[in-house]
Amino acid sequence: MSQASIRTALLAIAVVTGASPSLSQAQAQAPAVKVGLAMDLSGPFAVGGAEAKAGFAVAMKQLDGKLGGVPVEFVEADTAGNPETARQVVDRMLLRDKIDLFTGPVGSSVALAVGPPLFAAKVPYLSSNAGPSDYSGARCNPYFFGASYPNDAYYESAGKFASDKGFKKVAMIAPSYPGGKDAINGFKHTFKGTVGDELYTKLGQLDYSAELAQIRASKPEALYFFLPGAMGVSFIKQFVAAGLSKDVALISTAFSADEDMIPAVGEPMLGLFNTAHWSFDLDNPANQRFVAAFRQQNNGRNPSFYAGQAYDVLMAMDAAVRDIGGKVADKPALLKAIKAANYRSVRGDFRYGPNNFPIQNYYLRVIARDANGRIANKVIGTVFQNYQDSSAVKCAMKS
Repeated sequence: MSQASIRTALLAIAVVTGASPSLSQAQAQAPAVKVGLAMDLSGPFAVGGAEAKAGFAVAMKQLDGKLGGVPVEFVEADTAGNPETARQVVDRMLLRDKIDLFTGPVGSSVALAVGPPLFAAKVPYLSSNAGPSDYSGARCNPYFFGASYPNDAYYESAGKFASDKGFKKVAMIAPSYPGGKDAINGFKHTFKGTVGDELYTKLGQLDYSAELAQIRASKPEALYFFLPGAMGVSFIKQFVAAGLSKDVALISTAFSADEDMIPAVGEPMLGLFNTAHWSFDLDNPANQRFVAAFRQQNNGRNPSFYAGQAYDVLMAMDAAVRDIGGKVADKPALLKAIKAANYRSVRGDFRYGPNNFPIQNYYLRVIARDANGRIANKVIGTVFQNYQDSSAVKCAMKS
C-alpha cells in the first residue's frame, strides 16, 4: 500500500471513530432533559406538596443536576391544588418550556385535569402521588404511570384490615372530590361488615362539629377517614377532644396518618391504625439511604410517604433516561424504559401491572412511641402482598 493510501485509510478510521462516541459521551452531549414539576405548595394539599418538594430536593442533590447522566432542567410551578390552575400550568410547560417528563400534583382531581394535554403531547406523566381509579381502570393510558400507588389498592387494604380486625360496623368520612370518593368506594370493596354513615365534606373543610355529632349518634365500632393534610390534623384533634376516641377506633391510610401530620397533632395520634405501601422504617438499602439523607437535609425529622414517593419518581426518571442513553425524544423507548422500573425503589421490589400501576405490598402500621419516645409510625404487618388494584380489570392495555 502506498503512503497516500495509508494516510487515506487512517483518516477514514479517525473520522469513523470520532463519529461514534461512547454512551457516556453521548449522554453528556445530549440536550438537557426538561422535567415539569407541578406541585401543590398552596391550597388544600399544601402539606403534601411541601413534603413532596422536600423529597424531590433529596433526589436532586444525589443526582447532581442530571438524569441518567444528562443535564436536567426542572420547570417548577404551584398548582394550588386547583384543577383549572393546574391545567394552565401544564399548558405553559408544554407550549413554552417543551417538557419531556412530568410529575408533581398531589390531588386526584388535578391529575385528571392535566392528564389529557400531557397524553396528547406524548409526555410521560409519572405520578408522585395521585393514583385515580379512572387512570388505573377505564381511562388508563400508556403515558400515565401511577408510580406511587393506585387509589383503590390503598383503600382496599384499609377495608381488609377492618374486616380482619373483626369490626362489624364502620362509619366513613372523606372530602367530596375524586380522591375522596375513591377512598370510600375502595374501602367498601374489601370490608365485609356493615357500612354505617358515609359522610362527604367540603374539600379543605376544617370544622367537623356537625359530622362528629352525626358519628356519635350512629355509634359505629370504628371510623374510617380520608382527610389529607390540614383537614386530617383538624379532624383528629376535634375527634379526640369530643371524647369519641374512647368508644370508636380510628382507621385510615398514610394520607391522614403520616409523619407530616404527627407533629401537628401529637398524642391524639397514638394508637391510630393506617395502611401504606411505604414507610420510613422499611428495611431495605435504598430506603435507608433516602431516610438518612432526608433527615440530614431536614433537621433530623422523619420523611412522610409524600417525600418518599417524590424521591422515588426522580430515581425512576434517572434510570429510564440512563437506559435509553438520554434519547428522550424516542417515545416508545422511553415508555419501555420507564415501565422496566430498573432502579432500587425505597419501597423494595415491585413491578408495573398492565395498567401502568405498581403490583406491590401494602403494610399495616400503628402510631406509637419509638425507642426514643418520639411519636411515629411503625410497620406491624403486611395486609396485601404483591397486590394489583381492582380497577385494573377495566384497563384495555394488555402489557
